[in-house]
Amino acid sequence: MSSATPEPGAAPEGVSAWYAESTPPVRRVFWTCSAAWALDAMDALVYQYLIPVLVLAFGMTLAEAGSIASANYFASALGGWMGGWLADRFGRVRVLQITILWFSFFSFLSGFAQDYEQLLAIRILQGLGFGAEWAVGAVLLGEMISPRHRGKALGVVHSGAAIGSGLAALLAGPVVMLFPQDLGWRVVFWIGLLPAALVFFLRRGNDDSPLFKAARERALKERRHSSPLLIFHPRYLRITALTALLALGAQGSGYAVSNYLTTFLTQERGLTISAAGFFVLVNSVGGFFGFLVNAYLSDRLGRATIFRLFGLGFVLTSAFYLYAPLGSSAWTLMPAGCIYGFFQFGIYASFGPYFTELFPTEVRANGQAFAYNFGRAFSFIFIQGVALLAGAMALSTGMMLMGFAGVICTVLATLLLPETAGRDLAELDRH
Repeated sequence: MSSATPEPGAAPEGVSAWYAESTPPVRRVFWTCSAAWALDAMDALVYQYLIPVLVLAFGMTLAEAGSIASANYFASALGGWMGGWLADRFGRVRVLQITILWFSFFSFLSGFAQDYEQLLAIRILQGLGFGAEWAVGAVLLGEMISPRHRGKALGVVHSGAAIGSGLAALLAGPVVMLFPQDLGWRVVFWIGLLPAALVFFLRRGNDDSPLFKAARERALKERRHSSPLLIFHPRYLRITALTALLALGAQGSGYAVSNYLTTFLTQERGLTISAAGFFVLVNSVGGFFGFLVNAYLSDRLGRATIFRLFGLGFVLTSAFYLYAPLGSSAWTLMPAGCIYGFFQFGIYASFGPYFTELFPTEVRANGQAFAYNFGRAFSFIFIQGVALLAGAMALSTGMMLMGFAGVICTVLATLLLPETAGRDLAELDRH
């Protein structure tokens, strides 16, 4: 398996240079995937922000509300894997359209739930589509974009997660307050239907990549049928295992800290719950710029190097945020939180280009979707690990230890994986 890296003497290119060189189909796919990912992230996070409201609306316990979130993420892992396999078999655009319609419809349907059981069932179904959308969209754009701009384009798409986080906070806060208590949260879920309009911007035949079309023709000619288990064939097993470890480490480390930040700020910094929630939201501002910086540097320095640099930055800034004598002042915590968010969110920007360049076309969506969603689903190991450690030590120490463990997994995976920045995907298919 060959690899290609950027030439050391190459002239720097702006983050948007790739866009000026792109064809209209590439631009259309870029904007569709960017909007879909932002709205996808918005819908995933809005449930978490709505939990206090939903607990009152349905008379749920906090444990029941948490079980809905957990079930949604596990469903997204299964749906993501299956969606990736279907995209390898039937086409990226067709499956992307189906997943956008699927998660939009069930997001909308969530607004009609009457009790805990109904909401649980609907959010599980919503998760099946939610898990596939990012991976399929990343593969589609990654196959269409120029190799030297792949990191920039996919990194900018992933920055939509920070925008989605901000939209979710606005919906779960000011928008909910505009309506009566039992109506506000329903309106927020109904707004989740908006992404469905994005399917009209995708053209099924024209927007599938030439790489996929060629791979599908070869498969039909040789009468080969793709299987979701193909990524575990000895030919691909090493890449599958290492990308899953990378996804688990990068996401697990982030969740180990971010999931407990509100609790940390109230218990160890003495903030009120509302103030802590606002401070955590501000972190996504730093995350947005982290995505963009990662997007640019990834093409210049390489995917593996960027994962290591952002992993190191995450450890250092997390330690500073958790242990430095910052008190409870907005003047100290908000800047520190922005810098921490820069690394915690920004590390995700290289998942799309790296995974696209590691898997050949015949299993690319399958492998990418499995690895990314494996990391998302099994991050509960790090989240639960913090809870267990907090019984014997300070919460901040448990957060730091599990966050560091996740970064170790990330670095280990990148040391065992090849560098791929600038890789020609057609050449990868010939090996």
